[in-house]
Amino acid sequence: MSLSRRTLLCAIPAGAALSHGPAFAQSASPGSAAPDASTAPAAATPAPNQQAPGYYRYKVGELEVTAINDGFWSRPLDPGFVRNATPEEVKKAQEAAFLPTDITPIPFTTSVVKAGGKVIVVDTGTGNMGPPGTGSWMANFKAAGFDPAVVDIIIISHIHGDHINGLRLRDGAPLFPSSEIMISEPEWAYWMDDAKAAAAPEGLKGNFNNVRRVFGPIAKDVKRFEDGKEIAPGITAVAAPGHTPGHFAFILTSGTSKVMLMSDTSNHPALFVRHPEWQASFDMDGSQAVQTRRKLLDMAAAERARVAFYHAPFPANGFIAKSGSGYEFVPVQWSPAI
Repeated sequence: MSLSRRTLLCAIPAGAALSHGPAFAQSASPGSAAPDASTAPAAATPAPNQQAPGYYRYKVGELEVTAINDGFWSRPLDPGFVRNATPEEVKKAQEAAFLPTDITPIPFTTSVVKAGGKVIVVDTGTGNMGPPGTGSWMANFKAAGFDPAVVDIIIISHIHGDHINGLRLRDGAPLFPSSEIMISEPEWAYWMDDAKAAAAPEGLKGNFNNVRRVFGPIAKDVKRFEDGKEIAPGITAVAAPGHTPGHFAFILTSGTSKVMLMSDTSNHPALFVRHPEWQASFDMDGSQAVQTRRKLLDMAAAERARVAFYHAPFPANGFIAKSGSGYEFVPVQWSPAI
């Protein structure tokens, strides 16, 4: 699907440096392991020093969407985080957003869609292989009333560890053994190419290895999708390359309602929505990522479409407003009603 305003309007269906190891696509500093997602209980009444379970429901026409939080990473701010901005410029942007200036808090939030009688998970979080502060996805997923045994479809936006490690734990145990798993054809072709894996620079080898760890046992069963197709009830795939070669966003539609799942089109919006020209170290093709980001943000702003980001502060959805040469992410107003 070409990224144009017209394609957004017509999207209603007819019927990181990368990981230096297998654990995590956005390379984390060594530290304590994240919780074991296989044994994490459904969240109950929070302890005094904890928040309530991290899930938030909203409607898109007849579709029900639930944002599921997987915690956040306190990433030490280093000079290489934004390739084309100085550390001083990044610190200034974080200070303007009332964020700390020594670390960048990077949140992780997936989406679960109930549509056509199916439960559809879009990305699976860090599993038990993320940095400290992550790994709460399964507890929040269960607290929201979901059961991994009855997930029908899992759609992967791209093959980075923080999106796929929730499929398989560190010990190799699968968490969704009966679910259909879908990945874009260009993303699958790139990361499963043995020649590319052999020739990859050291910073990419961990991700190539992790892809084989997660998908090797099920490779023959993974379904691939193409740009512009309705890949599940109410969900249309939109090619959004740059972050990775086969990175995808998704448009959810029902009746006249829509929401754009932006995936990793932007990392933290206080930085990369306000400064869409900035290139994160995680973007494999920085220039292409910027072009894709501007196109999708332009569409969202022009159509006043609701958006959901993977790396925005929870519940990670809202709207995009044009602001000078950049944009502002306007968080959705919380509502007790779905």
